[in-house]
Amino acid sequence: MMDYKRFKSWLFVVIGCLAFAFTGCEKEGANEQVYTGTALGTTYQLKFFHPEELDLEKSLDSIFSVINKSMSTYQVDSDISKINSGETGIKVDGNFREVFQYSEKIYKQSDGYFDPTVGNLVNAYGFGPDKNLDSLSISEIDSIMQYVGFNKLELTSDNILKKQHPGIYIDFNAIAKGFTVDVIARFLNSKNVEDYLIELGGELVAKGINQGRQQPWVVAIDDPQQTEGNRIFQATLKLNNRAMATSGNYRKFRIDSSTKERFVHTINPLSGKPEKSNLLSVSVLAENCALADGYATAFMAMGFEKSKEMLRNLEDVDVYFIYTEADEDAKVYTSQGFKDALNVE
Repeated sequence: MMDYKRFKSWLFVVIGCLAFAFTGCEKEGANEQVYTGTALGTTYQLKFFHPEELDLEKSLDSIFSVINKSMSTYQVDSDISKINSGETGIKVDGNFREVFQYSEKIYKQSDGYFDPTVGNLVNAYGFGPDKNLDSLSISEIDSIMQYVGFNKLELTSDNILKKQHPGIYIDFNAIAKGFTVDVIARFLNSKNVEDYLIELGGELVAKGINQGRQQPWVVAIDDPQQTEGNRIFQATLKLNNRAMATSGNYRKFRIDSSTKERFVHTINPLSGKPEKSNLLSVSVLAENCALADGYATAFMAMGFEKSKEMLRNLEDVDVYFIYTEADEDAKVYTSQGFKDALNVE
């Protein structure tokens, strides 16, 4: 099952505003610099410390422009839009290739539950909390399924993408934002910036410390059962030289009339049918944000038990799962690495 990030705009992360005691020396002459704005259909925040004043506005705009030109499904002249429209012989850039390779890796690790080609099914169902998810017949599902399957794509050595069927629709929205955060982090590293926190649409990368507070960077995860206008944090954690992504459907969950269990609907790309998932929220720590982003989506699609099985085979990946059982309150499953990062005051 795959839950595209276009349906997860209800998750929130608060960055750098919560304290954790830290002893250390502030780097002499470091200046705090902050950039905020909109990009890739969402908002971003960048906070860093550096002895020199760095004017990064044009560089950030350039990064966003290059990513959009390569992988934005909303930009009609992007490479991915041209490929989706049926054009052949499009030579993609290195960013596209890297995202393709990450997607292929997670597709295989998740046994096909993470699949950036599931867009045709999503569009056919008109996915949403008020939609009739029995609206497609078996024959209609079968006709669409010929266009679903990341294994039906090939990226050649000269960066030409080939599709087994012209109608296959590719959408990297579930991983591209995380990848973009990684690109910004690489750019800051090239400028010898050693302390920064980057957030784009809830995906984060942190390095060093928050020198303004002389503390590690601290971020927060929303409580999935909070009510509108009453914001409550489920947990806070220290983020140091690692990436984090959060995916969740908790603001669009339904309640089973018989078991009272909270659940969300996701599409199973293996069957083409919508299924229930009892995972309300997933936060993932990983070595980079592209992987964290992709794994968070994969876990949400797979559900709690399958996600735990997959997690056993992953290295340097830690999770914070919020899930439900029957009519009980939400429960939390936390891997050891995530427990170590939690900010317990």
